[in-house]
Amino acid sequence: MTHGATNAGPAEPDLAAAADALAAGAAAIARATDHAAGLGDADAHQCFLYDLAHAASAMQICGSLLDWGAKGDAEAQLACGFIADALGEFNTRLFAREAEWGLEPGALDATRGFVAAYRNPSYVATLADVAAPSHLDEDFELVAETFRRFGEDKIAPAAEHIHRGDADIPEELISGLAELGCFGLSVPEEYGGFASGSESDYLGMVIATEELSRASLGAGGSLITRPEILTRALERGGTEEQKKHWFPRIATGETMVAVAVTEPDYGSDVANLVVAAAPTQGGWLISGTKTWCTFAGRANVIMLLARTDTDRRKAHRGLSLFIVPKPQAEGHSFQFTDDRGGTIEGRAIPTLGYRGMHSFEIAFDDWFVPAENLIGGDDGLGQGFYLQMAGFENGRLQTAARAVGVMQAAFDEAKAYAAERRVFGQPIAEYQLTQAKLGRMAAIIAAARQYSYEVAKMMARGGGALEASMIKAYVCKAAEWVTREAQQIHGGFGFAEEYTVSRLFVDARVLSIFEGADETLCLKVIARRLQTQQAA
Repeated sequence: MTHGATNAGPAEPDLAAAADALAAGAAAIARATDHAAGLGDADAHQCFLYDLAHAASAMQICGSLLDWGAKGDAEAQLACGFIADALGEFNTRLFAREAEWGLEPGALDATRGFVAAYRNPSYVATLADVAAPSHLDEDFELVAETFRRFGEDKIAPAAEHIHRGDADIPEELISGLAELGCFGLSVPEEYGGFASGSESDYLGMVIATEELSRASLGAGGSLITRPEILTRALERGGTEEQKKHWFPRIATGETMVAVAVTEPDYGSDVANLVVAAAPTQGGWLISGTKTWCTFAGRANVIMLLARTDTDRRKAHRGLSLFIVPKPQAEGHSFQFTDDRGGTIEGRAIPTLGYRGMHSFEIAFDDWFVPAENLIGGDDGLGQGFYLQMAGFENGRLQTAARAVGVMQAAFDEAKAYAAERRVFGQPIAEYQLTQAKLGRMAAIIAAARQYSYEVAKMMARGGGALEASMIKAYVCKAAEWVTREAQQIHGGFGFAEEYTVSRLFVDARVLSIFEGADETLCLKVIARRLQTQQAA
């Protein structure tokens, strides 16, 4: 095993040493998970379970890097750097709290030599200039190139205006993306989309999302998310008539989608939602208030989770999922009345970042929805929570891809600025601290990208639900660090809106909030599933 850098320079990558160190980390996670499975009141151990979820997510990503690292020298360098960093962070979470984790002091001592070698600043600094190939086939390289070019040529020039003015996304961007087929990436071919039912379907979505998010989170990658969520829900539980009607319209961009789940008083507590759908002649009447409904103004339909069973004791089993048509609107507010006198009214919530799509609070008052728009028809009654989760699981993977795009953009900005900016007589890129920051960014981005590809393949095979939550939890928190340090490298200019990195910083902040707030995702999804799997 390599034990550290020598006077000759940084350590050479050693995947055997990485595997040994990672085995010790994985064993600690397994024992901590076994301990977690035996806990009584989970809410009394939230801090431990939250840290366990994040540490387990990082170890999961590390595990995927061993085979990837064997593909070449660059891959091995980045894999060793990331694994050492993740093990170091794990030890920080664990130090002096071992008993709470069900572990003994020194549980990670076997990783010490590896971490010392590959978390050494002299090693980490070398990673900033390491470029690993994507290992995508020609078709997916073309996908990446196509969406990267559209992002650079069309989205990036408009991104600052949209951000600073909180302006609407120009229609030419939406129509341009529709022409590229991005809204049909997950729609089956037989319904006018591009999904062939193969392992590659999810991968194309991940690649396109990352490239568009490099240009703009709000005006690029996020435009795909809501159509994607509705597509997956329909695929899971929609009737054949619903698929034939909605899929072609989603694929062409004729139907733009918003998603309304969150309510002002309940947030992620889906089981207690109160917005109601009451049966009426020919359909349903929707009443109540939803919040954080992104893109609801421009959208033609809203995928809405509502209570159809008045017995609140049924919790999430009393919820159903609807496709709610509405007129298209511009700007930051709208109000419409339907033919029966029902109303829908929305106002955009001013936000720190992630602008352009606008996030609305929406009030429904007896707004009519046709009976055929209950997803799944009669069989969909009470199934809304499960159908919504089918969409959200994929949305979490896509959010991770959005985070990778934002991180890559921040890294590019920071690296370019560091090469030009001179402080105390030399470019700041020549200082060790700058190099180490950039090197850690490079390792995080490479690992996140690689694992997002792996999860996409898992989901295409019908699995990957837990892993999608894990990649979302890890990468979205990582994006906050990457964009903050990229901004820090810019110094005072990073605080100026004229520099792109300031937009990337505020946009990244939302990533660990939406598509499942980080705390809820870690406690109610990741930790709970880990506990359940271990108990089984």
